Amino acid sequence: MPATTVESFAKHAAIASLNAYQKHLSPRKGFSCPHRLLYGNESCSDYTKQVLINQDLRAALKLVPSRFQACKVAAQTLQRQQASSGCIVIPCCIPL
Repeated sequence: MPATTVESFAKHAAIASLNAYQKHLSPRKGFSCPHRLLYGNESCSDYTKQVLINQDLRAALKLVPSRFQACKVAAQTLQRQQASSGCIVIPCCIPL
């Protein structure tokens, strides 16, 4: 199988997995993406889908881990902000 076919299949499989996650798992997990909550933009799963749609797989593999790291930092920031109210903030990127 040519590399472009493999890459295309991998991208489509990843996007389909993210769609399933967003439809079936995310609404039931009990928390929202800290990066989205803190900055008011797209969630990590939406970000990942957009990278996969608009860039090649190699770019996605480079960009997405840094986004998860940023989500971890956002979770820590929210945790500090909400510590007095007893809220628990969970990053999307467990266990990063």
